[in-house]
Amino acid sequence: MKKKLSLLLVLALMVTTLAACAPKKTDDGAGKGDTPAAEPGDVKAAITVQVEADWAEYYTAAAERVKAKYPDAEITMIETGSFDHLDVLDATDVTNKDVADVFAIPADRIYGMSKNEALGALDAKTMADNLGGFENYDDGLGGNFKVEDEYLAFPMNIETLINFVNTKNAETAGIDLSKEIEFTELDPEAMLVPFFDAWFGVSFVNAGNIELLGKDEQGKLYSDMTKDFSELDASQQEVFKSLFNYWQAHKEANTALFDADAAWGYMDSSFETGGKTAIRLEGPWSTGNLSALAADGADLDAMPIQNVVVMGNPLSHWKGGWGLAINSRIEDNADQKQLAEAMIQEIVNPEFAIDFFKATGKVLNNVKADVYMDSDLEEIDKKVIETVYKSYEDAPNRPLFTEWGNVWDTWKNAVLSWNSVNPATAEDAYKELQASFTAMMGNF
Repeated sequence: MKKKLSLLLVLALMVTTLAACAPKKTDDGAGKGDTPAAEPGDVKAAITVQVEADWAEYYTAAAERVKAKYPDAEITMIETGSFDHLDVLDATDVTNKDVADVFAIPADRIYGMSKNEALGALDAKTMADNLGGFENYDDGLGGNFKVEDEYLAFPMNIETLINFVNTKNAETAGIDLSKEIEFTELDPEAMLVPFFDAWFGVSFVNAGNIELLGKDEQGKLYSDMTKDFSELDASQQEVFKSLFNYWQAHKEANTALFDADAAWGYMDSSFETGGKTAIRLEGPWSTGNLSALAADGADLDAMPIQNVVVMGNPLSHWKGGWGLAINSRIEDNADQKQLAEAMIQEIVNPEFAIDFFKATGKVLNNVKADVYMDSDLEEIDKKVIETVYKSYEDAPNRPLFTEWGNVWDTWKNAVLSWNSVNPATAEDAYKELQASFTAMMGNF
């Protein structure tokens, strides 16, 4: 938690004064560095931990393992969705009792939350050494949570999108899954992508090397979306033509894919065995739901996101991920902070990687694929995990700077405006996006 400059100056003066008045002692090296952690049995603290409802059993078991080492500790769960919890924090402040002491955050929120002084610094390198499995902590997801000289979250899971396949529906549609699949050659309902949501839309803009919002070498913000359609290169134009044609086909077929509320139910029903959809772009956390739709997993398969191309360019998502953070209000309470760090380490303990995936559908950052392959997981789970590693390996880094948060609604509102504007051509549709991004850039 960043301290105010004035407070730092006052404290510095106090320390200097006290040091001047104190009796001289021989410097034998004692007291250098951080204060040693207390013995677990000496820690008397209580913390709260945010947990998704479906993850509660796993988190509770992790808390029990922590309390076995910290007998005087009290760990209470706050059962709420990760984004719901962050909404409460954004709307109030870190002192709100409904905001947990330990909670999950997506990597792209790190800078905004740091600016708002919501996160406490962690001894992340020591935690990483305790757990093992991090080949180069700073070059991986761990480094994404470092702001200036502080680590403000600890890696929880890697995240990227993959293609789920209903093999029976693919067979009916005559889709050869052993070959590269051209998106523009598929029936519009054969592959469902709700690209009005930028989380899915970036898979296409990445394929065309389109920067929705970036920073140049001087740190200046820019967006390819402010260019005229004629200024885009051929690949970029093809991406928008493909998206427009896809939207137009669904509009003519009167599907619910571009209804922000009804899209998800439509996608589920269409992906069921016997439905029209063979391929669905999703995250590994959806394995259970999609398995139930595909004859309880009998018809479910997975393939890397790159297996689908748009005009020959592979789809590509991001090297995304989530971390576990501590509330800045406990940063200066040594016992609470130590207990919180112990809880975080136990949640992502590689020894329980399989249980963690079963509970959350998330793949730990510090566990290799063969650990999952040699486990008792279902074969479809193993295939999904293997696919996540492959898709993640070839993915670009996720943009993490705070301003990128403006892209979500800018993109979504512009794409959904097509439903009422009814653009006649891809260039007309693009103009709606261009206008929205030009307005967004005017706010920086």
